[in-house]
Amino acid sequence: MENFLPEVREQYEALPYPPRDPEDERRRLLTTWLDSLAMINHYCFAGDRDFGDGFRVLVAGGGTGDGTIYLAEQLRATSARIVHCDLSAASIAIARRRAEIRGLDNIDWLQASLLELPQLGLGEFDYINCSGVLHHLDDPDAGLRALTRVLAADGAIGMMVYATYGRTGVYQMQELLRQINSRTESIAGRLDNARQVLSMLPATNWFARGEQLFFDHRRGDAGIYDLLLHAQDRSYTVEQLYCWLHDEHGFHIEFSDVGRGRSPYLPQLILAPRPAPFLATVARMPLRQQQAIAELLGGTLVTHSFFLTRGSRVAAYRDPASVPFFCHEPITGPELSALIHRHAGSPFVLRHSHTGVNAQVDTGRYGKFILQYIDGRRSFDEVFSLVRGEEKFRQSPPTNAALFEDFAALYEILNAIERMLLTRRRT
Repeated sequence: MENFLPEVREQYEALPYPPRDPEDERRRLLTTWLDSLAMINHYCFAGDRDFGDGFRVLVAGGGTGDGTIYLAEQLRATSARIVHCDLSAASIAIARRRAEIRGLDNIDWLQASLLELPQLGLGEFDYINCSGVLHHLDDPDAGLRALTRVLAADGAIGMMVYATYGRTGVYQMQELLRQINSRTESIAGRLDNARQVLSMLPATNWFARGEQLFFDHRRGDAGIYDLLLHAQDRSYTVEQLYCWLHDEHGFHIEFSDVGRGRSPYLPQLILAPRPAPFLATVARMPLRQQQAIAELLGGTLVTHSFFLTRGSRVAAYRDPASVPFFCHEPITGPELSALIHRHAGSPFVLRHSHTGVNAQVDTGRYGKFILQYIDGRRSFDEVFSLVRGEEKFRQSPPTNAALFEDFAALYEILNAIERMLLTRRRT
């Protein structure tokens, strides 16, 4: 029995998603958040993965190929292979053309349901991307079980599903359009009605109130249909994801919202820099409960993006052999060191426009010195040795433990917004 409605297959054949013009590959590369090898390594492989040695990737429900193309480009010069699996022949055709234009030959193409994967003899995969797929299945758990059966024992899954609270207006719009379209059978007719409604929504409508959280309906017919007219769509809260993925299946969950990292899941960063006495109480709660509180407090999570591993595999901050590096933005250690120096080493509010975080930063005694030596190649041990070589610290050089403790608050903020990650040096 198929685990999806016939209308779902019909939709993606008629309206491949996301809408992409393969010719655009000649001028730009789209990046996908969960498929950054730097993030996968940090959160899923303790910073110690060599992606070139036969690394195997499955993109389950790859659509028109955003994740597949980005992964293939990053793995281009390695022996890694990627399997792109999707139901829609039309979507696969677009993805294949994108790969052809880029000259990528490390992708295998498969038109199938992800439920068929365990029976296809494909072997095990080190990393599985399943972004925006399981929430469209009649039985998402059956989809998850199929993925886990082809996941290597030490492998990881990058997943995105819809978030309940942030999509409140979306679900009201979906119900509105279901009623309006109750006698409209064609995709074209439903789209026409949806466009009419969108053009004249009153400001009091719940979707209109939160419209700035969404962009799909501005991406043409495929986007409108996927967001507002989809035949099969469910969502999850943080607590529901823990109950399902952690309690039932034993996965460790690492949330990372697109562009914002862990910050929307941390109450203290949502409210920062304003002091809130109740946060001291929240900070003593289990992380799971803190994240559930943050989802309700912030109200901006329209999807949940996260990594799943069997046990925590996050790179260790207090490991002297870890190599810190900056990610997602062209910033350098010396630049941040100079920023701290301008504030005379005193706590200041770090205003980060990309994530919306405005947090008071305690730079510590050694923060500016540590930052100036972080270059993405030196380990913490090497960075700390250089700090101890500074003239002002030679008489009483700080230990590694003291330097880790001093830098912890600054690292936590930079890591929470995914601008500093960790890896290991490879020889």
